[in-house]
Amino acid sequence: MDKVRRILVHVCRESSAPQCARFVQSITGQFSSSEEDEVEVNCCLEENQFLLFRGEKGGGIPLRRPAFCPIKHLSITEAAAIPLDVQQRGVDVGVAVILQSANQRVLLTRRATGLRIFPNVWVPPGGHIEPDETLLDAGLRELQEETGLKLEPEDVSPQMLGLWESVYPPMLCRGSPQRHHIVSYMLLHSSHTHLQLQAGLRPEPAEVSGCLWADARLARAVVSATDGEEAAAPPELLDGLPASVRVSDVSVDGALSDSELPLDVLLSRAPSCGPDRERVSTGTKFALQLWIRSLDTHTHTHTHTHTHTHTL
Repeated sequence: MDKVRRILVHVCRESSAPQCARFVQSITGQFSSSEEDEVEVNCCLEENQFLLFRGEKGGGIPLRRPAFCPIKHLSITEAAAIPLDVQQRGVDVGVAVILQSANQRVLLTRRATGLRIFPNVWVPPGGHIEPDETLLDAGLRELQEETGLKLEPEDVSPQMLGLWESVYPPMLCRGSPQRHHIVSYMLLHSSHTHLQLQAGLRPEPAEVSGCLWADARLARAVVSATDGEEAAAPPELLDGLPASVRVSDVSVDGALSDSELPLDVLLSRAPSCGPDRERVSTGTKFALQLWIRSLDTHTHTHTHTHTHTHTL
């Protein structure tokens, strides 16, 4: 019997055939200079391969890695010391759903304490792509499995925001890389408000320990707490924000209860050493930044169209 296939990243360079990316290969680095951490690429899912390539006419979506990406900083010796079974894994593909409510809030979930990678970290719902799924199918399935929200493909207008190169542990000082992913952030617009969607939440406690709906003001403050940097968030971004944020805690049997989470937790940065802490993941901050940009673009376009119509 065939072993269950995993969807892996394949890189296309110029006109050559797609090559399966190696675990110790920086995907962002394949398309940029060694020091650049963001580049524009095109992507598609074909025959259970996630293909990344540069378009002939440019364009595409941003692919980003953190400045402290372990794969970027891996020495030849450190790469050789990675166990062979890990080295042979390839680079996995995940999809994460930025679910935007009709009143412009997005859903974040806190990963359960018992999860092997990134426990207690706030992220959008998401997970791996199964063989023969589309990115949208995978996103909607993971959304339902983790949160209980069942959305139909025709009810959402999907938009690919960007790609994130994720490695766990997230820094070399925390140990040798064990997982290497490209996460596809997909924006889904819902016609329901966050309160209507909240009423349908039935989180899976083995996956999710909390849920919150972030508006653009909170998202801007979270994004400003850049991981790997010490600078404090600009005071104007925090001005008027409450000291705590309302979240829904998930009990072991899946019941939801209202709770207050100190804002400082969501503004925590990834610690450079020692144990990790509850925080918003670095990749999620990147996705929230892209989401804010999409809101600003939409507002600008809408205003421009409205003004133009008004002057006719």
